[in-house]
Amino acid sequence: MTLQYDHWISLEEYHEIERNSDIKYEYSDGHIYDMSGGTFEHSDIALNLSTALKTHLRGKVCKVANSDMKVLPLGDENPSYYPDITVTCSPEDYRGNSTAIRSPRLIVEVLSPSTTYRDRGEKLRVYKACESMEEYVMVSTRRQEVEVYRREGTNEWKDVQYTADQHVTLASIGLTISVAEIYAKTDVPAFASMLSAD
Repeated sequence: MTLQYDHWISLEEYHEIERNSDIKYEYSDGHIYDMSGGTFEHSDIALNLSTALKTHLRGKVCKVANSDMKVLPLGDENPSYYPDITVTCSPEDYRGNSTAIRSPRLIVEVLSPSTTYRDRGEKLRVYKACESMEEYVMVSTRRQEVEVYRREGTNEWKDVQYTADQHVTLASIGLTISVAEIYAKTDVPAFASMLSAD
């Protein structure tokens, strides 16, 4: 993810850029971020989790969206994000020709060196401020580690870390999944140097 413009961008300019580009851009406080690029490991992790979530939620009111779906966690278009995976349990988010999710329950970001700072900083703060959010999941690509921020009260969040050989609990949708399943068919090591970026 790279910052594309070093000057302030209005929402109108952002919409114009999106209309005329094949690249998706996130928008936050006058800045836009290119969402192109990624690795096979990143893709495999996202697909593993998406498949497990979709299977678990089949026949239920909640639905899973991939990074093609825009998320507006504060209700308006500032900020506008494209998370790797989003679960919404609000039919208003997926009825008809809906193009954005406004009531996410669970969001997953697969970390990479270029996204970690925003995923752990700005996005964590914004997702905690979203009234419908119950869990925010960050999945490392440096080592087998999954971090879950879980809402436990109106303004209280608990941070739980899961590593290799453990099972991740996603209480917001009633799913338990092994760390091994999340990292299946990847070369992400079970443990990595403590000096790793994410």
